[in-house]
Amino acid sequence: MTRRYWPMILTLAFLWGASYLFIKVGVDGGFSPASLMSARALFAGFVLLGYLTATMGLSRAVAEIRTAWLACIVLGVLNAAVPFWLVAWGETHIDSGIASIAQATVPLFSLLIGLRFLPHERVSATRIVGIGIGLVGAAFVAGVAPGDNATAIIGVLAVVLASVFYASAGIFSQLRLRGTTSGSVLATGSLLAAGCMLLPFGIAQHPVEMPTAGAAGSLLLLAVFGTALANLILFHVIALHGARRVSLVTYLLPGIALVYGAILLGEHISAAELTGLALILLGVALGSGTLRLQTGKPTTQAP
Repeated sequence: MTRRYWPMILTLAFLWGASYLFIKVGVDGGFSPASLMSARALFAGFVLLGYLTATMGLSRAVAEIRTAWLACIVLGVLNAAVPFWLVAWGETHIDSGIASIAQATVPLFSLLIGLRFLPHERVSATRIVGIGIGLVGAAFVAGVAPGDNATAIIGVLAVVLASVFYASAGIFSQLRLRGTTSGSVLATGSLLAAGCMLLPFGIAQHPVEMPTAGAAGSLLLLAVFGTALANLILFHVIALHGARRVSLVTYLLPGIALVYGAILLGEHISAAELTGLALILLGVALGSGTLRLQTGKPTTQAP
């Protein structure tokens, strides 16, 4: 593990944690979920295309994206277009901090889907208990989300459904894309594809009035920092330390997002929300093997 690991992980957690804040400000400031997310994907995609152009040249970058066009479309759907919209739509009904807690379920769904599709994944009592605890935590968060109970539950469920798509994208990448195309190329192509998919809906649902300056600024920050820069850091961490080392962000991100929402948006952090978050993170720790249940009889050693 290099000295840069912790600074990169913390930076990634702060960038992704701020994304929920930016989305909330955007949808509350006049953008529709589709218009905000189509602009996010396109802006971030072009920023990453600029990065690829600087590192490998435009013609080569375009050629590599064209070679991986099918994977870019699949990831554009699973990892961007659909979950982006679901999270933004969910945040029209719930606080940004609640959305970050609901999104912490991604590793749980990765475990569930992985047990079905990844041959090396094995069912164990600890994993089943962990997944169960985590899902109970998600249900708990949905039940205690502030606001009108029915719409709040729907908002949480939308973000949880986004987690299913993100998890599916990760499993697809493990099954089909390992070692075939660089992560930065796939991210660029998939974001541009997602932006094109969302664009017709964004135009159809364009804001009736001009979005606020805060909403426009949040869109820019979300695209450049919360999406493009975060992706570049993500690929760098994976290249240096492997994909499993990124999972630590799962434990850091919700707390950071809760603090952002409380300080900058005045969102209330309740004990019930923290309880739900603790259950989800406990489930993730058990399901991923970070924390193990003690089974069997303890062994003793001769003196």
